[in-house]
Amino acid sequence: MKHTPYDGSHPLFRIGLAPLDLAQWLEVDDQLDAYLDEKARLRERYPGKVFAAESDTQPAQVEVLSLLLDHLSEHHRDTHIISDNEVRAGTHTVFLLEDEPPLQTASKLVQEDLVLMRKGDVGWRLAAASLCFPSSWSLMEKFGKVIADVHAPVPGFAAGTRNAMLIERIFDQLVVEQPVRRMNWSVYSDDELFHDDRTAEHLKKRDFDAGIFLRTEYQTLRKLPQSGDILFTTRIDVDPFEALGNHPERDRICQGFITSLEQLDAAQLAYKGLTESRDRLIGEIRLLAGETSAVL
Repeated sequence: MKHTPYDGSHPLFRIGLAPLDLAQWLEVDDQLDAYLDEKARLRERYPGKVFAAESDTQPAQVEVLSLLLDHLSEHHRDTHIISDNEVRAGTHTVFLLEDEPPLQTASKLVQEDLVLMRKGDVGWRLAAASLCFPSSWSLMEKFGKVIADVHAPVPGFAAGTRNAMLIERIFDQLVVEQPVRRMNWSVYSDDELFHDDRTAEHLKKRDFDAGIFLRTEYQTLRKLPQSGDILFTTRIDVDPFEALGNHPERDRICQGFITSLEQLDAAQLAYKGLTESRDRLIGEIRLLAGETSAVL
């Protein structure tokens, strides 16, 4: 398990930014081929759902691709072989084509989703994205919207809230020299990477009878030096709940996990799809930790 933000270190519904060491910007692991395979499958099956871009974002997309190539060349030479016309990413060969949106080409190289935010007269908006692994939100519904409207369903983050104003200020003040990172997490009843519907059954009926999966999001924000746009990246990891039982810090993580769940209010529980199942989930965590007081 790479990240365990549900241990209390990254409370939900808080912004929680930290400085990003650019050496840790992109995460590459032994699942690279599996993620790239899934992205290819999703592009073929849902071409209108996983990519969108405003026409004038082409230069910024080129900038993103260039930054990714530089980073992969410096930090991930063991998994990425880069030449003038193509990149070998794992077992995948990605051609650097001129007739394909550069952001989509960039997405074929990494496990992360890539979202381009641009400042306009009414605030920062979602101007382009390659989004194959959304966590219960739809790119088509959010494309072109300002960030407060993107976050409108999130408790405490709608337009006019303190959080919405703070995020706008953070975006305005972000500098090229200091990118930032944050974590988010959810609990799902399956291990699918593609969840683009907030009304899906997995959110309405999350009884976990079919399984419990811990979904983490490693997010970064990076100001682009030429365009001034902001690149938002999200790396999704999904672990079966049972894997937590083998973690060397299992008991500490489980206690923090329980506390994090207990602190959620009604609106937050509803947003995370845990209204009916929080107590069940807490009981499962206690059982995993070997507590004799576990209640299912």
